[in-house]
Amino acid sequence: MILSTRINRRYFILGTGSAIASVLFASCTSSQNQSTGTPTIQNVSVLQKTGKVKVGVWSVIAEDILKFIQKDLASSQGLEIQIVQLSDWVQVNTALKSGEIDANYFQHQLFMEDSSKRLNLDLVMLNRSYITLYGFYSKRLKQKSLSEIPAGATIAIPNDVSNRDRTLKLLQTNGLIKLKEKSGELLTVKDISDNPKSLKIQELESPALVRALDDIDLAVMSSSIPIQAKLDLQPIVREHTNDQRLAVGLVTLRGKENDPNIQKLNQLLINPKVKDFINTTYKGSLFPVF
Repeated sequence: MILSTRINRRYFILGTGSAIASVLFASCTSSQNQSTGTPTIQNVSVLQKTGKVKVGVWSVIAEDILKFIQKDLASSQGLEIQIVQLSDWVQVNTALKSGEIDANYFQHQLFMEDSSKRLNLDLVMLNRSYITLYGFYSKRLKQKSLSEIPAGATIAIPNDVSNRDRTLKLLQTNGLIKLKEKSGELLTVKDISDNPKSLKIQELESPALVRALDDIDLAVMSSSIPIQAKLDLQPIVREHTNDQRLAVGLVTLRGKENDPNIQKLNQLLINPKVKDFINTTYKGSLFPVF
């Protein structure tokens, strides 16, 4: 009986000593981590939530919207937006294939579909953001009325297939030409069936339309073109459309659409604060579709 009591007491003392040593070791380890700046598991988790996304743009409108999101919204989602300004519309899509950018923000669905075919790219349209309205612009027409357009006047329009189709339909809507009935195909100037004023239709790359205004009577173009050129010129007539296929959206390569950082930006593009920014800044030249 006495022997048993001694043994139990011995194990009790040893156990208590071990527990005290463990507490002291843990305390010292914690102090050492704090003094050396070693990150805790919680801090590592926070760092892992921060991501970057590279977005290609062409127009100053898309760039300004992304800058607004970066400044006012992105940090709350742990996102850093790197804006990559590219010089032409082709490059903004080919940069996806080369890996220079993760996504781009400049085109509508019809333009994207045509680019996919021409460039052999499998592009995906994510959230649509806004429609840039087309309009009739002129430096020559004094009365700023389409009825003032003289016979034989030169009108410049975009030469890419989707926006050419769009502007030809706009010319017809405003009574300047008539077009053949076509189903499922994009229109070209060869589809003009009636041209009562013998208008000369000149096709140019969209960025060149604003530069041509000094030499032509009229240009039909996106409102983003004068804004890009910092030209303070109001349209004579502005397009009215809510066609979602004409809304600029976030685009990436198929297979990357579920990337967490791309999806964070995708959701931020339809934030109500972005809608307010568009309406306040552009005052009718474009309007949000979300």
